[in-house]
Amino acid sequence: MDSQPPRSVTLRALTLLATFTPAHPRQTLSEMSRRAGLPLATTHRLLRDLTDWGAITKDPDGGYRIGLRLWELGMLTPAVNRLREAALPFMQELYETTRENIHLAVRAGDEALYVDRLSGHRSVAIISRAGSRLPLHATGVGKILLAHQDPDFIHRFCTTAPARCTKYTIVEPGRLLRELTEVRRRGYALTSEEMTLGTCSVAVPVRDADGTVLAALGMVLHTVRADLAKQAPALQTAAQGIERRLAAGEEDWT
Repeated sequence: MDSQPPRSVTLRALTLLATFTPAHPRQTLSEMSRRAGLPLATTHRLLRDLTDWGAITKDPDGGYRIGLRLWELGMLTPAVNRLREAALPFMQELYETTRENIHLAVRAGDEALYVDRLSGHRSVAIISRAGSRLPLHATGVGKILLAHQDPDFIHRFCTTAPARCTKYTIVEPGRLLRELTEVRRRGYALTSEEMTLGTCSVAVPVRDADGTVLAALGMVLHTVRADLAKQAPALQTAAQGIERRLAAGEEDWT
């Protein structure tokens, strides 16, 4: 956090909420105070108000978590909500056919934001879930989203030392730029143990009516699967279905 804490009450409350991340879904009062750069007394007062409103819940042992009230508000985001509704039938079909993890993600800054995920007990264990964020360069859906940004964004991202998640993560600027060029050429992205050891992924773009990539649809499988690229056509067919449904408009959905 910045050395100077925000001055307004609203920004201080938002700063507290922003301390919750996939790595820190549950926090103590002192942890939130430290991460937000706010005094303990201020943090306690804000937490009381946020808890009363339902933005945060307090566990019996004193830990804090994000409350359902924020989740309910987030579900009202028009663009993401419409995208999820359009994609869900096609994601379900993919899952029923493959029994693998099916992801839908959009770009949020330098990360892929997972807006929905379908998986089952036979699917490979993964760290992503709806609402979580993962690096663009180390995930299949992320590579799709990164590859279709403007050249300045891509160059900046590739040359500012992206994190190495595993020993297989592509982080060298020249190699990563070549990889993204190949993603655009073939129409799908592939990863092999770049985010998590033991898993690989394939992903395709979902475009709007103007051809702009607005989301990525992906599948995560065990690394031992040798037919990774063979999953791309099914994903592409599903992506085309999502695009048609989005273009048709909500009033035509059945």
